[in-house]
Amino acid sequence: MENVHLVPEEEEDDLYTGYNDYNPTFDGEDLHNDEGFQQAVRTSHGRRPPMTAKYPGTAIGGRPIGTAYGSRIPVGTAMGRPMTGAVQDGAARPMTAVRAAGYSSSIARGSVFDPLGQAKGPAPPLETRNEDTPEEKIKILEKKVNDLIEESCLAHARGDLQLSLEKAKEAGRKERALVRQREQTGTADHINLDLTYSVLFNLANQYANNDMYTEALNTYQVIVKNKMFSNAGRLKVNMANIYFKQKNYTKAIKFYRMALDQISNAHNAMRIKIMQNIGVVFIHMGQYSDAITSFEYIMSESPNIKTGFNLILCYYAIGDRERMKKAFQKLICVPLGIDDDDKYIPPNDDPHANMVIEAIKNDKLHQMERERCVDMVKGSQYVELANDLEINKAITYLRQRDFKQAVETLKMFEKKDSRVKSAAATNLSFLYFLEKDYDQADRYAELAMSADRYNPAALVNKGNTEFVKEDYEKAAEFYKEALHNDSSCTEALYNLGLTYKRLGRLEEALDCFLKLHAILRNSAQVMYQLANLYEMLEDPHQAIEWLMQLTSVTPTDAQVLAKLGDLYDNEGDKSQAFQYYYESYRYFPSNISVIEWLGAYYIDTQFCEKAIQYFERATLIQPTQVKWQLMVASCYRRSGNYQKALETYKDIHRKFPENVECLRFLVRLCTDMGLKEVQDYATKLKKVEKMKEIREQRVRSGRDSSARGRREGSAGSDSGQSNHGTSAKGERLSVKLKTLPGSNEPYEASTQQEIDASYVDPLGPQMQRPKTAARKRTEEDEFADEELGDDLLPE
Repeated sequence: MENVHLVPEEEEDDLYTGYNDYNPTFDGEDLHNDEGFQQAVRTSHGRRPPMTAKYPGTAIGGRPIGTAYGSRIPVGTAMGRPMTGAVQDGAARPMTAVRAAGYSSSIARGSVFDPLGQAKGPAPPLETRNEDTPEEKIKILEKKVNDLIEESCLAHARGDLQLSLEKAKEAGRKERALVRQREQTGTADHINLDLTYSVLFNLANQYANNDMYTEALNTYQVIVKNKMFSNAGRLKVNMANIYFKQKNYTKAIKFYRMALDQISNAHNAMRIKIMQNIGVVFIHMGQYSDAITSFEYIMSESPNIKTGFNLILCYYAIGDRERMKKAFQKLICVPLGIDDDDKYIPPNDDPHANMVIEAIKNDKLHQMERERCVDMVKGSQYVELANDLEINKAITYLRQRDFKQAVETLKMFEKKDSRVKSAAATNLSFLYFLEKDYDQADRYAELAMSADRYNPAALVNKGNTEFVKEDYEKAAEFYKEALHNDSSCTEALYNLGLTYKRLGRLEEALDCFLKLHAILRNSAQVMYQLANLYEMLEDPHQAIEWLMQLTSVTPTDAQVLAKLGDLYDNEGDKSQAFQYYYESYRYFPSNISVIEWLGAYYIDTQFCEKAIQYFERATLIQPTQVKWQLMVASCYRRSGNYQKALETYKDIHRKFPENVECLRFLVRLCTDMGLKEVQDYATKLKKVEKMKEIREQRVRSGRDSSARGRREGSAGSDSGQSNHGTSAKGERLSVKLKTLPGSNEPYEASTQQEIDASYVDPLGPQMQRPKTAARKRTEEDEFADEELGDDLLPE
């Protein structure tokens, strides 16, 4: 312990000395009790810069001191510089380099929180376009030039060549004025080169169309020599064409070759056409060897009929028979681009092509081709193919709508073996069924069945003939037998469903169509039949569901949309009903029942002005029906437009002077409006009502005399029949008169029940016709259902 020395306390080195020392200025614990500070806060004295030194340890001269008021009071430096967050010039200086959107931590006095800047008021109005500025004048002039080019092209399309040339010249003058104006305004760098090219190119074309070849060539030279026009070298083809018309063949060849040099190999079709033109020019010059060189190149690269024919002519001109044969072989190998079955079917819109096809359809070459083909097949081991070829020929006649030739071809097989006979008889039955010769259709269906009882198409056709005779039980038996022989026969399954529907066996019909829907998922006819069956089974929700699926397949079918509207209307959902009725009207605005429903809907919802357009359309469709015109007048009257209603009633009275309802409303309106014409209309109304009473009395007397005649059973049956006819007519008239409102009742639209009763099914009111089956080449191949589409309209 003698060697241990203790350090005195005053000499102890404390590492943390000084960290608890602080400037008393920063002591904020007793600020609430500091009277001087509180007084400074409450008065303007606190905003004076204190005469203190800078805070030690900082680079700035001062910083805000927090208070209990939730804001920071800036404390200035000796120089009076405002600190961060202080108010300067009425705006809050941001605390950081990034300011928050729409607000800041301190708000200037008197400012309002306005993040969207709405306090600035509405935006100033757009400046009106000043058309006197040079740039605006240039734009207007450019538009005029474009319009003149378009007018020139349209005039040429109409055949007015002189007018097209005048417009092209005027466009050229306007374009030159446009260039001068740009040079004057110092905007020559912005000259529209595309517009200049269009003007010159159109002008050259119009010169050529008017046989002004010199001017056309000069204009083309202007374009070709201008290096600023890209791909202008192609126009040398047009110049070569002009030289060819002038019979300057040497220059034509020169310019064709110049154009060929400037066209890359990527544009092979253009190069082939130019080569073809070069070959034609050589033919006109008599240089057949050079022409052969061009045509042979084309036939090796891209063979076509015209070039192959020209090549044969060149070989003929030089007397080279062997090369002629080879060229002809190449020519017949050139694809025509159409199917063999369609090459003799004439198009409907080209009379010249129709004449050519009629000429070659049965020429000697075609006859020889057909006879040799069939004879060769008949003499070979594939003799059965000859029969198939003949049946295929009959089918080709059908596609050409030559039913007579098709029938004659098929009748040739009546004495053939059973398989071929059955196929031909099936097709004949189908043809006669289409022509509504049901006796012949039944005869050939029996013949097909006797030749091959397991032919499902023959059984379907036999069932169809029984269906037309309304022997539904027997028809169902044939359809069932066809399904037994071929379970995938969709025609038999569809027709069986129709048959069950006619017999009232709705559940069985539903089962057939559900099976068919599993096979034909997107068949619109099947979906409609399912919807119709569910409606007949009083399940409207399922009917709506199937119709909704149907709209996904045929979204623009107006009748399907109308049917959906009808079902929703029956369910009481007027908004959905209106949506589908309106869509139906949009696709087919001539359906009277849809128009009537929409008009009645707007009347019920008190929008009579909107109902007017629908009843006016109904008036256009049925101008002789007075009720639509009365509804238009009624809508005007309901909407308060009495003057327009009066004019409409007067117009109706001129067209239908004996209409009682029109006269009644004329009397009422003239009375309410205090017009002098009321007496004239009242007199006319009395006369018409008196004539109506006389007519009704005659109807009642005719009915009574008819009934008396039947009771007496007298021999005067002819007279009784005549009275009965009069009575029936009178009944129809009385029913019509009962529908008219009384004199004190307003003319209303048809009730909803009347609208429902007048609904027509989507696919037409025709009788349901069964699907027709037919046969073509073999037992397995049916004459597919291209024959089914037009004849299988559901009821």
